[in-house]
Amino acid sequence: MKETPTTPYLIRAIFEWCCDNGLTPYIAVKVDEATRVPVEFVKNGEIVLNLSPSATRNLKIGNELIQFSARFAGVSRELSIPVTAVGGIFAKETGQGLAFQAPAQVVAEQDGQAPQDESAPEDETQAAAAKRSHLQVVK
Repeated sequence: MKETPTTPYLIRAIFEWCCDNGLTPYIAVKVDEATRVPVEFVKNGEIVLNLSPSATRNLKIGNELIQFSARFAGVSRELSIPVTAVGGIFAKETGQGLAFQAPAQVVAEQDGQAPQDESAPEDETQAAAAKRSHLQVVK
């Protein structure tokens, strides 16, 4: 039997923690063909979205999809984000949260291969990200 990934549970936990502490939960999303977001707000293939109850309507954080409606430039839009596209969730005010490894990188590491992104060594990239935003990479 295939295990359910921990990512959706961690997203829901950090979301709830942010809301309980009066913080604004944001998610960083890697946009691909399965991601439904306003493309005019996508930069370098990524978008950062506010998930706070005051910014979203009908928010559902499921095990496979995050779905909600939100206003962009005054126009209501329906968003659908695969959980696998979420690069991290964090509190806007403090930067505390979690970063998630891309699925391809996790598979490569499980197969004993090096990550595909050769722009910087993984340890340096993760250390720099953690130093800037207090995020931790979760496998």
